[in-house]
Amino acid sequence: MGRPEEALAATEEAVTIRRRLAQANPAAFEPDLATALNNLSVDLSSLGRMEEALAATEEAVGMYRRLAQADPDRFDSDLAMALNDLSIRLSHLGRIEEALAATEEAVALYRRLARTNTDAFERNLATALNNLSFLLSDLGRAEEALAAAEEAVGVYRRLAQTNPGWHEPDLAGMLNTLADLLANANRAEEAEAARQEAATLLDPS
Repeated sequence: MGRPEEALAATEEAVTIRRRLAQANPAAFEPDLATALNNLSVDLSSLGRMEEALAATEEAVGMYRRLAQADPDRFDSDLAMALNDLSIRLSHLGRIEEALAATEEAVALYRRLARTNTDAFERNLATALNNLSFLLSDLGRAEEALAAAEEAVGVYRRLAQTNPGWHEPDLAGMLNTLADLLANANRAEEAEAARQEAATLLDPS
């Protein structure tokens, strides 16, 4: 436990310093404070301190939201990333409806970002859609979960066409998720086709 505790202490000190700097000059130092809060959340989570991790992420999201309102081109991607982290923290605490709301907002942001910069953000969009599918499924919203998974497969398919070695494993994983959802919807033939495609991607021989 020594190293994680030491890492947490260092991160807490970084947050304290950046908070003081941000109070004196918000425009210059709030982005650094938001990053430090995100790091603090990760360290707290690794130590099982989930409520405190959530609080740090919520503060980071609030800060990135203000920053993105002032300069969306610079900070929308940071806000989307923080919202994704917030969804994970909420999900770990069983707060699925709130996790879903955060993921839906992240998907909307990544969708907009991917329209203007496909190479930089399509993979983030696919990951967020995957998360969205899982959360919708957990809430029993099967048709919406299936639609999100199908969209994620489409994005991963496009990515795999441009860089198969990097993205085909992601596509295979998403196809298996899609197959499970299709099976649950009693669409057995489509589920089997998705599983076969995934298996071929993972073992072309």
